[in-house]
Amino acid sequence: MRKRIIILIVLAIGLIIGYNYIYQDHRDIESENAKYKMTTSDIALSFSENISESEAKYLNTTIEVVGKISESDSHSITLDDKVFCQFTNAIQNTIKPNSQLKVKGRVIGYDDLLEQVKLDQCIIAN
Repeated sequence: MRKRIIILIVLAIGLIIGYNYIYQDHRDIESENAKYKMTTSDIALSFSENISESEAKYLNTTIEVVGKISESDSHSITLDDKVFCQFTNAIQNTIKPNSQLKVKGRVIGYDDLLEQVKLDQCIIAN
């Protein structure tokens, strides 16, 4: 009888630990400090020279990028045709093309067809 109780307690503790490990809180990019601060040219050059090394360095990290807006819509901005920034919330209509902008976001990869670095969970850091 004691063995069963001990086994049930150990099993319950294991289930609680496993549940907490699997269902962790999501990252809050807005409150994180940027690990790297750079221009769009710097990060695009880094990825175009050596994709695997750059992915190892930047992938899933929070960065801050400065560049001119080349394209924008309600949930995304492209800076200097080199960095694509996807926002969680809708962007204000006050943003104008060719204006300088600082964006903070998480690097999710590099699109070698369009030659763009992809960021998500972005916020405007100006």
